[in-house]
Amino acid sequence: MAKSSSLNVRVVEGRALPAKDVSGSSDPYCLVKVDDEVVARTATVWRSLGPFWGEEYTVHLPLDFHQLAFYVLDEDTVGHDDIIGKISLSREAIIADPRGIDSWINLSRVDPDAEVQGEICLSVQMLEDGQGRCLRCHVLQARDLAPRDISGTSDPFARVFWGSQSLETSTIKKTRFPHWDEVLELREMPGAPSPLRVELWDWDMVGKNDFLGMVEFSPKTLQQKPPNGWFRLLPFPRAEEDSGGNLGALRVKVRLIEDRVLPSQYYQPLVELLMESVLGPAEEDTASPLALLEELTLGDCRQDLATKLVKLFLGWGLAGRFLDYLTRREVARTMDPNTLFRSNSLASKSMEQFMKLVGMPYLQEVLKPVISRVFEEKKYMELDPCKMDLGRTRRISFKGAPSEEQMRETSLGLLTGYLGSIVDAIVGSVGRCPPAMRLAFKQLHRRVEERFPQPEHQQDVKYLAISGFLFLRFFAPAILTPKLFDLRDQHADPQTSRSLLLLAKAVQSIGNLGQQLGQGKELWMAPLHPFLLQSVSRVRDFLDRLVDVDGDEEAGIPARALFPPSAIVREGYLLKRKEEPAGLATRFAFKKRYVWLSGETLSFSKSPECQTRHSIPVSHIRAVERVDEGAFQLPHVMQVVTQDGAGALHTTYLQCKNVNELNQWLSALRKASAPNPDKLAACHPGAFRSARWTCCLQAERSAAGCSRTHSAVTLGDWSDPLDPDAEAQMVYRQLLLGRDQLRLKLLEDSNMDTTLEADTGACPDVLARQRAAAARLLEVLADLDRAHEEFQQQERGKAALGPLGP
Repeated sequence: MAKSSSLNVRVVEGRALPAKDVSGSSDPYCLVKVDDEVVARTATVWRSLGPFWGEEYTVHLPLDFHQLAFYVLDEDTVGHDDIIGKISLSREAIIADPRGIDSWINLSRVDPDAEVQGEICLSVQMLEDGQGRCLRCHVLQARDLAPRDISGTSDPFARVFWGSQSLETSTIKKTRFPHWDEVLELREMPGAPSPLRVELWDWDMVGKNDFLGMVEFSPKTLQQKPPNGWFRLLPFPRAEEDSGGNLGALRVKVRLIEDRVLPSQYYQPLVELLMESVLGPAEEDTASPLALLEELTLGDCRQDLATKLVKLFLGWGLAGRFLDYLTRREVARTMDPNTLFRSNSLASKSMEQFMKLVGMPYLQEVLKPVISRVFEEKKYMELDPCKMDLGRTRRISFKGAPSEEQMRETSLGLLTGYLGSIVDAIVGSVGRCPPAMRLAFKQLHRRVEERFPQPEHQQDVKYLAISGFLFLRFFAPAILTPKLFDLRDQHADPQTSRSLLLLAKAVQSIGNLGQQLGQGKELWMAPLHPFLLQSVSRVRDFLDRLVDVDGDEEAGIPARALFPPSAIVREGYLLKRKEEPAGLATRFAFKKRYVWLSGETLSFSKSPECQTRHSIPVSHIRAVERVDEGAFQLPHVMQVVTQDGAGALHTTYLQCKNVNELNQWLSALRKASAPNPDKLAACHPGAFRSARWTCCLQAERSAAGCSRTHSAVTLGDWSDPLDPDAEAQMVYRQLLLGRDQLRLKLLEDSNMDTTLEADTGACPDVLARQRAAAARLLEVLADLDRAHEEFQQQERGKAALGPLGP
């Protein structure tokens, strides 16, 4: 049984940040860190004290993580970035509210004594002899210590306290992975029993030593179960205090999902019920799992559930049937066609997530060229007279500032130029739209026509249903925030952001088929109306051609065929360096190579067009980890450790452009190699150079790794492979929320038949079918309950055997 833990993290925005630049503003970005691992970096928002990021991450990680931290920094193109402040959230604080955290939190000052990381390995014995009691503390080693020196390393030593006595280990220079292997003995002094405290410090020749972390054990622990193993380092005990708002605040959303995923066979009965749901009559369905889920799931959970359900049905080759089932339920209860799919119902969210899962490459192919032009050309465009800056062009014109009318005409020409390219790209993309999307839109088109056959609805309703999804929920949001749809690496500056907003508004108006033009408060958009109305007829023709597709079933091979093993899951230029051969001087530099990753191979070539490729089988990968900056004096380096047929380990080093690209490659490689056996539990985060490891200073190339690996830490992504067991587990958890309601409504009410017949007008046969479906569902949930309980008992039995030691 696999244990699953994931953090849904959204860095929304900041406010009242302090100014760090001479211009009176800052260029803030946010680092997201889980324990010792930086998992994400938001884009920089330039010249802002109230930045909006809106960036969302899903981080899959071990169940035993301790802390989530957000660091807000000011980017400095010259020198080091300035730390503005941070927020720390313990695992306990996150799980205290099952709904998660969604609030403004004041930033705290960054205290170096609190910025500790890493672990220490200890073995403690309590002995007695003729002189009394003696504590023997074997200080073996430490790993992943915080770098305190400019070289990116530290000079650590340990100090052991017991009562009024203390002893120190030797100092090991220039390492974050010290091996002491020293035994320190302390005698018990008269008085009450004392705790044992072990502190780690970075030795400095000049000035005071820097604190690296500590662990402490109570007298009771020392007596009953003396420490033996690895222990996480903690800061000095002190309550973290925010700055009272002086450093600003950050709005974050965090939700932790912890679960245990059973083997596939346990979910098969639930899978069969879900499949039966979409194959039955949706309009009368009130007792199927999907009907129950739709009633019970609200808010943010609805989007998560929609994603899981879409992935499940994609894996079974029934995504079209699933969306059609939800569409039929939605149109059956909609009286006014103008409100169709306007709410955040399960049907709306599922279609939205389906488009992202299936259509993101299509979206990027259509919009990326035009969006890149807007970013690179940086043209000033404005139609709103309240926001128009007539002085912007004064410095490039000898005729003085233009009039408002001239500025409007110039902006209108630029906007229609960009909009023309966007509309041309969209209406010309019928052949590139994924067949699965076209089939889903064809079904939607047919259901809306059947529900609203009246002549007055034929002109627009059938088009609005499709364009409402494709334009209002897909194209327009991507134009407004291209960073969130992987169209750009960075957020737009304020001027470009305003241009994108104008373009997104125009695309929304086209998606609404021009129905709301001239209404509302934005009458200054009127100069664009002729172009928008002209585009509407082209969009109608585009939608007609889009749904003119053969076939009623799913396109492609059903089971998990969305991402076949041979498909390229990530590619791009990286800098590559081979492991330094033994006995050779350091003369092999990083070389630029184009890299492809599929489920089968990691391949390298000099360019995308080059036919000569060197490949590493993904099945040979044993670890994928970060590399310390001090190893090569370079940032954003990772290592791929592989094992050949003879059992020898080899390391390939790859340098990325930035921390986000590094995280994405780490995540992709870890996911691709997840099924591999014999994964390494530890590796070296440094490199073997000058006859020793730069991390732990060991002189043997074959020395055991000094840092644990992080194969479980990955980022969730729209292109993730399908995982039907984990997705079925979430559906099961959601159904548990409605079990009591279902039992009360359909099985335990003595007046059930009379009540339901009066409320719904249902005939006895329908009620009998609903009761039978409810009974089957409750039986399936009870079986899953028992399976979970059995596995939990097995875990408790294993835990009772005790730890296996360090």
